[in-house]
Amino acid sequence: MALPNHIVLFPDGNSRWAKQKGLPNILGYKKGYQNLVDFCHWCKDRGVKVLTVFGFSTENWGRNQKWVNLVIKLLEKKFSANLEKYLKNDEWQKLGVCVRILGQKEKLSKTLQKAIEKIESLTKDNNKLFLNLAISYGGRWDILQAVKKIVQDKVPAEKIDENLFESYLSTAGLPDPDLIIRPGGKMRLSNFELWQSPYSELYFCPKLWPDFTEQDLDDALAEFSNRTRSFGR
Repeated sequence: MALPNHIVLFPDGNSRWAKQKGLPNILGYKKGYQNLVDFCHWCKDRGVKVLTVFGFSTENWGRNQKWVNLVIKLLEKKFSANLEKYLKNDEWQKLGVCVRILGQKEKLSKTLQKAIEKIESLTKDNNKLFLNLAISYGGRWDILQAVKKIVQDKVPAEKIDENLFESYLSTAGLPDPDLIIRPGGKMRLSNFELWQSPYSELYFCPKLWPDFTEQDLDDALAEFSNRTRSFGR
């Protein structure tokens, strides 16, 4: 079976899941986080090499401030907890996950920035699974910041091609996504990796993210394997 080398995941529907069950939003996000940890194991076990997760978008800053604070505090807590696990647990280190954060790190709290810097540094030499977390990321922002850097570097127009442009994106060095999986019932890209996804296969699942299972991943992989990818040729 043909497997995707790079999967993009939209873990969508955490707050809706909590609301349906009459639970506080925070419990939906905690359940979704645990499902993400499991998802990483599932992907690694199946030979997927790169996983990119859409966590918090540039547009999300415009949401209700209480919601924004909840998500940022949860990210701070989980990054710190995982950092502690990594430092103390040999099994955690053996997982071999290289963590990279995509997005506007400078907009995040100092506490979160420090936790991100530590976890990226500690895992930089790992190579069993490359996990990219998009925090304060947007596809349009990524394209614009690349253009600005090219202008700042005074690159002559005749030297600008796709390869050079991609080297200025926050995703530089990563392969384009092969498969984009979006649970939660919504069927759009939501301003995510717009440059990188022109020929990505899209898979939408009606289940809310906390209910997404290992079998659902296998269903998505089976669907991917059955598709013919021509890349416009």
